[in-house]
Amino acid sequence: MMMANYSIYLHIPFCHHRCSYCDFNTYAGQEQRIPAYVEALCREINLAAQSSPNPLAIHTIFFGGGTPSLLPPEQLDKILTALRQGFTFQQDMEITLEANPGTLAPGYLETLHELGFNRLSLGMQSANPEDLALLERQHQYFEVIQSVKWARQAGFNNVNLDLIFGIPHQTMERWQATLGLALGLNPEHLSLYALTLEHGTPFQRWTERGLIPLADDDLAADMYEWASERLDTAGYCQYEISNWARRKTDGDIYACLHNLQYWRNQPYLGFGAGAHGSAAGYRTADVLGIQAYIAHCAGGSGKPFPTTPATITSTPIDRRTEMQETMMVGLRLTEEGVSARRFKQRFGESLAEVFGNEIAYLVGLGLLEWAGEDNETLRLTRRGRLLGNQVFMQFVGD
Repeated sequence: MMMANYSIYLHIPFCHHRCSYCDFNTYAGQEQRIPAYVEALCREINLAAQSSPNPLAIHTIFFGGGTPSLLPPEQLDKILTALRQGFTFQQDMEITLEANPGTLAPGYLETLHELGFNRLSLGMQSANPEDLALLERQHQYFEVIQSVKWARQAGFNNVNLDLIFGIPHQTMERWQATLGLALGLNPEHLSLYALTLEHGTPFQRWTERGLIPLADDDLAADMYEWASERLDTAGYCQYEISNWARRKTDGDIYACLHNLQYWRNQPYLGFGAGAHGSAAGYRTADVLGIQAYIAHCAGGSGKPFPTTPATITSTPIDRRTEMQETMMVGLRLTEEGVSARRFKQRFGESLAEVFGNEIAYLVGLGLLEWAGEDNETLRLTRRGRLLGNQVFMQFVGD
């Protein structure tokens, strides 16, 4: 018997340079470990596939990092081959590669497309040289133009651009110029993120020492609202708090199917150093360090699904927690929200029975609203999108 569609996240922790704002599990100057890391990754994939009690159907794969585009095509091919051997690939698979604009070349992109990659996510971040320098990005805007052009020539018809707003010293005019230049590249998808000060990053240290100003939350909110209106005018549909997609000719949108798996609280497996997964009633996390990950995978044998030799934490997800998480991630979806009907089908209890008080409180504050056919969709109001964390906190703990 086939199980529900799964997604797979693969963490590629290598970078030429670690950016000043980044707190992801990434390492610079370790590229010599790539072959051994890929061997370990393939072993982890094989062991997970063997331990699964049923054959798993996969419908999205996401190579994140780090900088996955530092991997040579033959290494990416090796990983995809391991996945094909262990899992059932669904038709119309979405296979995404995150890439930094300065790391791409025409031949590389052509080979990626031939291997089956059909979605490219580019870390543009800004079009302004001062912003890029402060973020310590290793590219300039012209390399984004080149990368998009080469991607189109290679056959990619699903390209995402990541942008950051609320950067210190970034004015509204500078942000407007960046978004305008991004739109000029006609991407199918845009992800817009407010810069956050993460613990242990150079950005945090610079701020504490007074070298750069603290973020202006009011200006960042104005940037977000302006971008929402500008993207609406440009024909993009906002489907998640930070994500916009163009419409396809069939009326659907170029949503990131992989991320929809997370937001709908559906199962996914995470492979690679520091990767997280959520499957079979457990949340898992792999060991962080590259060398430690390689050692765990080399020395370990099969473990109960969904864990692997690289797993360092495995936390049971009880029913109450699953309900809470379904609300927190589902409400990020600005149009789809959380369906009362689907919630009842999934959990056997209604939204009103489980979260009636919280919902009434948030509707009263004007942060949530009932919408859609038969008014059975609970979603954020426009104001609620700006105050999403306040909404999500109502569904945490007891």
